[in-house]
Amino acid sequence: MKINNFRTEHKNNFFRVAAIVIWENCDRSPQKIYFETTAEFADDLTCDPHAFLVASIIPAMRYGEKRIYLDAEICPELRSGLMEAMGWLQQWYGGDRNLVSIEAETKSDFTVSEVPRAGFFFSGGIDSLATLRVNRLNYPLEHPRSFQDGILILGLEGHEMDSQLAGKHLSLLSQLAIDAKINLIPIYTNIRDLDRSLEFWQNEFQSAVLSAVAHALSKRLSDVTIASSEYAPFVVPYGTHPLLDLNYSSQNLQIRHDSVLLSRLDKTKIIAEWNTGLQNLKVCTRNQYEALNCGRCEKCLRTMTALKAIGMLEKTRVFLRQDLSEEILVNGAYVGDEGIKYCYLETIDLLRERGEHDLIRGINKIVNRFEEKDIKGIVKKIDRQFFRGNLIDSVKKFKQVKAKA
Repeated sequence: MKINNFRTEHKNNFFRVAAIVIWENCDRSPQKIYFETTAEFADDLTCDPHAFLVASIIPAMRYGEKRIYLDAEICPELRSGLMEAMGWLQQWYGGDRNLVSIEAETKSDFTVSEVPRAGFFFSGGIDSLATLRVNRLNYPLEHPRSFQDGILILGLEGHEMDSQLAGKHLSLLSQLAIDAKINLIPIYTNIRDLDRSLEFWQNEFQSAVLSAVAHALSKRLSDVTIASSEYAPFVVPYGTHPLLDLNYSSQNLQIRHDSVLLSRLDKTKIIAEWNTGLQNLKVCTRNQYEALNCGRCEKCLRTMTALKAIGMLEKTRVFLRQDLSEEILVNGAYVGDEGIKYCYLETIDLLRERGEHDLIRGINKIVNRFEEKDIKGIVKKIDRQFFRGNLIDSVKKFKQVKAKA
């Protein structure tokens, strides 16, 4: 892989830094990768080769590229960190992943900001809001670790960001930014065009993408925090991880991983004590116009359950559909791993104190489904163990044939 043609572009009210990624060992066309922001932050956006290197190296490893060549100088600390990041992913996921060599000159002179400036990635979800709130509670505004900027990344959905939805998201976070005394910096990027796989994004690519954006703002920021999405007892190999994220740092930009010791319920309690945060929460995985939180996707239901457990669901207006019941949980919520399972189980005692026994039944049902303790789960387990999955496949095919008849 080669990364070249670094350049700055200006169109209407947007300013962009871009480069061309040229694949060498796989049959893919050259791709233009960019970071873009509004005129207000144009002077803070830099065409830093580090940004494009960090954005490209994990996809390069995934697609079997043998090297990344840049006609630019890079920080030796970042070079070393990238090799370690690839090493962790190789160790975790194995397969045919091989480390990608980095062919670039080593930077020998460094300009370190005399005035440190801290920022964080600001989506408006439980993790980022808890990270912001804890920072405000723990650090005085004048402290160098006190957040001054919140970075909102738009365009990560793998398609062109709908301007109306982006506007709603920005408007929502602007209210939070004003209350928390931070600057809200919108960054538009197409990095995920390098690989649109959701599985790859979740398991390997997340912190590299976030860190690449941070490097594009390295003229402004010296310290950028990624909010942990996992609770320490359930940390597993993932695309953002305490062992992974810090490896995307350089001499003049520190990447941090934050709040791994807080459970999701802990974070929800912290946010619930901050009314502006509670009234401007954005957790939904579905893009829609009526409201930024549908109230029916898994992330919404998980958050609503936690809010119900602490008696705050009725005190917020952020969900399009506010009702919650055993039936709604069973039909819409699901447990995908031990971490999510714990998110639901840790609410049970509080729900019991509030007499929400139907929700407890719903939680037990979705947990049993995950652990294959219900009837469907038992059938699936027997099918796997004795019929190699063919029994259920045969039933599905029979139903399809019958439906066509």
